[in-house]
Amino acid sequence: MQGPIIITRKYLTPQLSTLSPRRGRPRKFAQPSRAVTLTLPEIVIDALEAIDSDLSRAVVRLAQPEAAKRPHPAAELVTFGRRAVIVVNPTRTLERRTGVVLVPFSDGRALISFDGTMTPAGLELLIQDALDDHDLPDEDGRVFESIRDVLKEVRRSARVDVRQKHIMVLELGPGSVNGDAAHPRRRRSAARR
Repeated sequence: MQGPIIITRKYLTPQLSTLSPRRGRPRKFAQPSRAVTLTLPEIVIDALEAIDSDLSRAVVRLAQPEAAKRPHPAAELVTFGRRAVIVVNPTRTLERRTGVVLVPFSDGRALISFDGTMTPAGLELLIQDALDDHDLPDEDGRVFESIRDVLKEVRRSARVDVRQKHIMVLELGPGSVNGDAAHPRRRRSAARR
């Protein structure tokens, strides 16, 4: 089973301000958000509710392909409540040089995951070794440097715990159709017809 690094805030530090505690209602989205008022036709509201019963989440899901076209930092902390994960611009070189598995997000970025034989300190060493090898392409170098900087900042902070958690990673076999593999209920219902 693969696991990402989960970063938990103990106390706020200026360098890790993205883990800042908030009062009131929990954030719905990891990114900065604001309330807007829309007037929509009922048919559009019905269509959005078919995507997600929460209209704001439905709008976000529809906008994600467009948002994915915008540039992202090479690596950054994405927070939700008191937890954060490192999200990166995917690069095959990162997987090949470190042995991590990149789990894709719909916005084009990826979560770093690895098995129990790897540790955050071990990952940091592998990344530094790759950076010391001057054959690393510039784009990959930016990703490696950004990950190294985040890991170094987190490691040096007495106010942050780094924990390894497990996630399930599903690997599709050859010839599987993305929609069928991701939605077994669809496959069963199609077989009944």
